[in-house]
Amino acid sequence: MMRALLLATTVLAGLIVPGAAWAQDQSDTAQTTENEENTGLSEIVVTAQRREESLQRAAVAVSAVTGDDLTKSGITETAGLTRLVPSLVVQPTGGTTSFFLRGVGTNSQNSFAENAVAFNFNGIYVGRPTAPAGVFYDLERVEVVKGPQGTLYGRNATGGAINVIPKKPVLGTFSGEGLFEYGNYDSKKASLALNIPIGDTVALRLAGQIVDRDGYISDGYDDDKGEAFRASLLIEPSDRWSMTLVADYYNQRGKGAGAVLLPEARYTVPPLEDRVSISDPRAQAAVRNLARGIFAPPFCGGPGNFVNSGCVALAGTDGFLDNQFFGVSATVVGDMGFGTLTVIPAYRRSDVNVLTYLPGFAGTIKDVAEQSSLEVRLASNEDQRLRYVLGVFYFGENQVTENFFRQGNISTTRFTPRLSTESIAAFGQLTFDIADTLRLVAGGRYTREDKEQFTSVASGGLPGPVAPPLSAPFTGDLSFEKFTWKAGLEWDAGPASLVYANVATGFKSGGFFVAQPPNNTFAPEELTAFTLGAKNRFFDNKLQLNIEAFYWDYKDQQITFVGGVRTAGGIFAQGSTTVNAGKSRIYGVEFEARFAPSRNDLFNLNVQYLNGKYDRLQTANFSPTGAPVTTGCTTLGSRLANPGVNGARFFDIDCSGNPTVNSPKWAVNLGYERTFELTGDLNLVFGARGNIESSRFLNSNFRPEERQGSFAMADAYLTLDSAGGWNITGFINNITDEEVLARAGTRPILDFPVATLRPPRTYGVRVGFNF
Repeated sequence: MMRALLLATTVLAGLIVPGAAWAQDQSDTAQTTENEENTGLSEIVVTAQRREESLQRAAVAVSAVTGDDLTKSGITETAGLTRLVPSLVVQPTGGTTSFFLRGVGTNSQNSFAENAVAFNFNGIYVGRPTAPAGVFYDLERVEVVKGPQGTLYGRNATGGAINVIPKKPVLGTFSGEGLFEYGNYDSKKASLALNIPIGDTVALRLAGQIVDRDGYISDGYDDDKGEAFRASLLIEPSDRWSMTLVADYYNQRGKGAGAVLLPEARYTVPPLEDRVSISDPRAQAAVRNLARGIFAPPFCGGPGNFVNSGCVALAGTDGFLDNQFFGVSATVVGDMGFGTLTVIPAYRRSDVNVLTYLPGFAGTIKDVAEQSSLEVRLASNEDQRLRYVLGVFYFGENQVTENFFRQGNISTTRFTPRLSTESIAAFGQLTFDIADTLRLVAGGRYTREDKEQFTSVASGGLPGPVAPPLSAPFTGDLSFEKFTWKAGLEWDAGPASLVYANVATGFKSGGFFVAQPPNNTFAPEELTAFTLGAKNRFFDNKLQLNIEAFYWDYKDQQITFVGGVRTAGGIFAQGSTTVNAGKSRIYGVEFEARFAPSRNDLFNLNVQYLNGKYDRLQTANFSPTGAPVTTGCTTLGSRLANPGVNGARFFDIDCSGNPTVNSPKWAVNLGYERTFELTGDLNLVFGARGNIESSRFLNSNFRPEERQGSFAMADAYLTLDSAGGWNITGFINNITDEEVLARAGTRPILDFPVATLRPPRTYGVRVGFNF
């Protein structure tokens, strides 16, 4: 740790001191060249700190991906962001999406789950992990804010925040842009956006997208099918106030994410490069072969008959997604003279109907969630010594849900929670100029959150009833109060150099998991982050060098795993369990370089070193048959879960000292783009980018088979771009066709590992136009 921090401090000093001198010597030139078209690096404006500012002047670690970069990368879903942001890991989890930033995240496994990285669309916090879908078109940019955002974002932003910002209507301009793409796996994508002026004070922007792609694995899983539409209406009667109304809809179809068998010592599975689905006859034959050598109790047909008896069901080919997402919001901005008032009321609804075999067995998730939110912010003018952002926030959500997981006749779990969440917060952040180049930043947020549940459960399986009736409903109430804060210093080391240091805290509220009370809750988790960073531009705005060193102290960490849950009859059964089992520390350094030696060349480099370790991580894993649980950790012992009833056992597992999950020690993104000027109106643009990561574990059981080894992936594209408003692009992604795991887990009872893969080699042609 000390070596890493010493290295970071040394590099920071090396950047800061020359940066101040070089920037001062060239201040006049830099100021001029920043305003010259096509000279040096372009500026990206972000709103990561709830106000518009240059990315280079934001004293926070932010990766900003422009809408053009998303288009060039062919990203139309959340999981694709992993290719562009090295610190971000996105996991599909059978109808939900899990985010990890610098090793902080949540394995979202059912309707109770909430992410530890806040997902915001158009400034609206989206509560459900099922809902970050269908928004990746017609975008201004995506911002990935790293580290706890407990002051300005608050709710469930322990690890950071992802801000998806759509393009807004423009007054007085009729324009449009479209994109059509065809590629392998019969991939068809089309998007269209129109900006329509309505008089001098109103503008309407209409945008839509259709995606239809076959699955990446056999039997059609890992496909992408859906239709999305968005309408934005800007009303700006004067230069002092405006209102933007946004409505969006997404219809998600297809079979959804799929899984493959991972190799392990007990049996032979289809090669990963063949991408054979677990529902494929070849994979099913391998599972049957494994089951023949495993002892089964008499009620499951005796030794070797787990599968033949139906006690363990094989994965099917009938998985599907049938989801609809709808949202409407208003953003009202008014100039009060002394500051800017922003009011954002919003409503969102997600209607989810999923059948997935992603964990190796059948899971049906039906979830209707409605959320309402209101945020009111008052931001001072920027031309004063003391500046502030003050605000209040309300969030309310109601869920009506049915989850039904079926491993076969030996284990079924059904639960029907009715969940209600209400969260209110007041927050503020102040910036005070101690001197012309030195600022003090301080902020805080008070949050109160109340949760209620009304839930019935049914856990069945031989030798008892396979599908027992639901239990009598049980209720639960939880309340949490927390004050989170931030304090820091910002120093302008030169006209193009910023140095910052801060301490910030964040928390993720506690909640319920599926079990009979009283032991069916978990407490909030907390994170304190210490940060030292520098952002610099050199050589007439042609070279950008940014670096940040960080140390995170993570307490009461919420860990989700396959444990034992108490059923209505007082008997423990297998189910998803969340406990405050972990304490960890995470530190590292992130370095970013961008270099534009000419207007036709652009180099990008992003390197992250991450060292995460669980100082304490102990769980009680559950085995319904009593067979030992496969783990890469230390098994301290076992005990009967239901003495005198069955042979189920708890295995006490100690994973302390292991690395944090989804935390590659090294992650590197690099890219190069070259523009060849063919004629005055025609350019040829070549681009290439690469992604290199060291190994990491994908869940907290640390099973050796569920570890992704080191890998390297590369993409390339070639674009013919006309000043007349059209372009044609040929692209290829994952050129070497690497098999990289996106998630991994263990299929219980037979105890074999399954995984979801990132996309294989894809290629195609993209045609775009604008007017």
